[in-house]
Formats: sequence, C-alpha cells, structure tokens
Amino acid sequence: MTGAASDSPELQKHVRNKLRNKAIANRMKDDKDELKLVIVRDMWLTGFDVPSMHTMYIDKPMKGHGLMQAIARVNRKFKNKQGGLVVDYLGIAPMLKEAISDYTNSSGRGDVATQIEEALNVMLEKYEIVQECFHGFDYSKYLNENASKRDRFSLLESGVDFIFSKKEEDQKDFLKHATELSKAFSLCSAQEEARKYRAEINYFLAIKAGINKINGTGERGGPTEADYDYAIRQIISESLVADDVTEVFTMAGLDRPDISVLSDKFLEDVRNMEHKNLALETLRKLLNDEIKLISRQNLIKSRKFSEMLLATIKRYQNRTIEAAQVINELIEIAKKMKAEKDQGSNLGLSWDEIAFYDALAENESAVRELGDTTLKTMAQELVIMLRKSTSVDWNIRESVRAKIKISVKKLLRKYKYPPDQHERATQIVLEQTELICKGWNNQKT
Repeated sequence: MTGAASDSPELQKHVRNKLRNKAIANRMKDDKDELKLVIVRDMWLTGFDVPSMHTMYIDKPMKGHGLMQAIARVNRKFKNKQGGLVVDYLGIAPMLKEAISDYTNSSGRGDVATQIEEALNVMLEKYEIVQECFHGFDYSKYLNENASKRDRFSLLESGVDFIFSKKEEDQKDFLKHATELSKAFSLCSAQEEARKYRAEINYFLAIKAGINKINGTGERGGPTEADYDYAIRQIISESLVADDVTEVFTMAGLDRPDISVLSDKFLEDVRNMEHKNLALETLRKLLNDEIKLISRQNLIKSRKFSEMLLATIKRYQNRTIEAAQVINELIEIAKKMKAEKDQGSNLGLSWDEIAFYDALAENESAVRELGDTTLKTMAQELVIMLRKSTSVDWNIRESVRAKIKISVKKLLRKYKYPPDQHERATQIVLEQTELICKGWNNQKT
C-alpha cells in the first residue's frame, strides 16, 4: 500500500516502503509461498515475470501496449499451466482486439480465436483417445448428477484398478494423453462445445490423479492431497463438486495404518482387497517409499530389497505371474523388511550400527573367520569413531572425507578385515561410511 505523510495513523501502519514492496514482489514470485492474491494499481505491468501467476482481474481501462503488457503477466506457460485467465470487469474486448491488430498486423483478426479453435480440436482428439483407454469399462453412472457419492467414489476406485490392469506402456499412454487433454481443455473450457465434456473429463483426470498419487510420480514428485482436490474442482461441474479430499489409502479402500504400513493387519487388509491391481500398485508404492527411507542409512538392506522388489514386479510385467500372486510376494518382502528392522535390537545394536554390521557381513570370509561378535564390535567402534570425526562441512570439504576414510581403513586393518583381502569388501564399508555421514550431516543442518 502506498501512502503520504498526511495519512491517518490507521492507514500509516499499512504503508509499505520500497523495500517492503520488493519483499511482497519476491513472495509473489515464489509459487510455494502462501501469498496468492495481490491488489495493485499501475504496478507490476512491465519487467515483472511470474510464470506461475494464473489469473488477472481487470477493473481499470487499458489499451494498446499497456493492455498487452498486463495480459502478458499471466499468459505464461508454467508446468501444467498452458495459459492465463483474464477476468474482465469493464468490457475491454474491443481494446484487446485493437491491440492484437496493432501487434500482429492482422487487420483486426488477431489469432486468439484461431488458437482457441485449435485447442478445442486438440481437446476433442485427446478426449477420443482417452475414452478409448476405458473400452470395456462402464463409468456412465459417474456422469449422472443424481449418483450418490459412494457410487461415484466406487467408480473412481474401479477405474484406477482398470487402468492398472493394463500393460505398463498402456498405463503410460493413458497418463500422457490425459495430461494433454487437461492442457487443451484448460484453454478452451469456456467454449460451449467443450463444456459438454466437462464431467467426463473430470472423471478421466480424477483417475489420472489417483494413479499418479499411488505411483508417487508426476509433477513435483507426485500430486499432494491438495493437488488432487484442486484438479477436480478446476474442471468439475457444480453439481459434482467433491467436498472431501481423497488420498491413497481411501482410494485403495484401506484404513490408514496407525503406526507402520508394514503392520500385519495392514498387510492382511491389502491381501483381501477386491481390486487386485489397485492393491498391487498401492503396496508397491509403499514398499518403494520404505526402501527410499532405508537407502538413506543402510546400503546393503536398500540394495537387497530393491532387487527383490524389482524382480517380482518384472515377473508381473512380463505376465508370468498374476496380480494376486504378486501381492503375496510383495507382502512377504514387506514382512522381511519388518523382521530386519527388528534385527538391530535382537543383536543389541543401534540402527546406525546395524548398517555397518550389514556392510561388514557382506564379506563371507569375514563372517566365517572373524565371527559375529567381532563384526558387532567393529560396527560399534566405527559408529563411535565417526560420531567424533564427522563435521557439519562433510559434504563440502574433501579433506574431511579423506581423513575419515583413512581412519576407517585403519580400523579395518586393526581387525584384519577382510580376511580374504578382497578390495570390494573395504569399498562397501567406505560407501556405507559416506552414506551414514551424509545422513548425520543433513540432520545437523
């Protein structure tokens, strides 16, 4: 807010100087900032680039260069955003047509109408392709305005399961064309011809959002609950607006586990799910997430479980085993994960110590000749030594890393590890050292 010295005290406290105005501008440029709406007068029309800005409300007469500059503020591509929205309170269409004529030298026609028509044609083409992806699956009840919320949600669940029943390349094709359909629809959604497909496109994009969320893929690492809800609200007709936010466990028909996704009760619930393809993908996503957590600290376990998961999924993708059998195998992997999580307490080792124990025990001659007790002692000494040596600048100071590696090698030589003198065994311990030191450094910073 701008102001003058003569303003009353009530207004003065809201007046922003140049520095504070710049801070607001920087916040507006950050698409992750909670600030979403700013009211300006004769500001930010030139040299203010915010590709994520989506909507501009105009209540001031503008024309020519100024009008084109204003529209350019929101008419930028950004991630899934293909164009901006201008809300006109004054009726500036004639001035816009004139400005387009001036800047395109097209005798007053411009290319706006042509672009919208092209977007409509693309939308219709992509609509037919995506619709064909559901050949053999009846989702018509979802489009009925009188359908219950339960029926509509059931068709979302069944639709996700239907797409997951297809080959992986067909799933990718569906996601690709659904994304292109969404982009085209966003540009022509105001056209009467496009509005006829609104509810059906809503269904397709809701299925896409559900699949991406379960896969943990998509933009920015996968849709959040807010993304899912927002995407539906953007293209859904008023009679179909969903009030509740849907998330992975609800989509899969499961209760969110209280403590661990690997609990016996949760795994049994997954086993008994009606939609096996949806159950499989949900479980695969959860196991992937668990492996990612393990990979931040335990080199051996993360590799082991990654290989097990990959082997099972490959057999399924090659259609050598059915979804129900895959689910059973994935549940067994989950149970092994849980059992190995408890291994540390059984051995009397911390989670950090068990990570080194696993790395040391990768060498068969060490297990055979040094024995379990010595390997446990080595793991404990390695953690104590690293705790004393690791500094917060581990990631940036090569000298620190070199010194720690020398200390680790000395400790290994002290215990004559590995007995077979295999260099790979030492390398694995050093890789585990780097992994765990990075983790500690991240905790400190």
